[in-house]
Amino acid sequence: MAFEPAPFDVVEASRRVWLERWNDEAASGMAVFTAILRSQQLLSNEIATVMRQHDLTFARYEVLSWLAIDPESSQTLSWISKTLRIPPATVTNLIDRLQDDKLVRRVQHPDDARTTLAVITPRGKRLADAATQDLNTTVYERIGLTDRQRDELIGLLAELRANGNEFEIDRSQRVIDDLESRHAHGELKP
Repeated sequence: MAFEPAPFDVVEASRRVWLERWNDEAASGMAVFTAILRSQQLLSNEIATVMRQHDLTFARYEVLSWLAIDPESSQTLSWISKTLRIPPATVTNLIDRLQDDKLVRRVQHPDDARTTLAVITPRGKRLADAATQDLNTTVYERIGLTDRQRDELIGLLAELRANGNEFEIDRSQRVIDDLESRHAHGELKP
């Protein structure tokens, strides 16, 4: 379901109202928050449309796509929970549904009998690839910003997330460099 355009820019109108009652920092902070929230709603709606075509939710897709690029095509349930910011009980439910649909299977960790791995199946990999292709062509490639604007926005939002303690700043670049190196050496599938 597509959103109908609002008759005016709600973010800018809200910012101006805030300026009348509060200070500039509060008004601009509220505008940033509202702009991000409304943009997230807009993009989430587009993504949900693609996900419905593949009988997935975005959370199920996200699990599949991370499993699809892992060299072993598997991850621990705790890794999924921490990395994707999904509560453990929700991860269990997601994996249950993905397993019922024969998109993943559970296996015991080879080195730790207390740990369960989620392993993507060939069917799950095909579905993740097809959904990713559709997301790329119908949402991500048509985001409506130039490459320069995208880079600027990604950088600004990274700063916002880092300042909000969303990720471990000190470790982040090392982990990303490791993932990139593993991918370059063929240890990670594209």
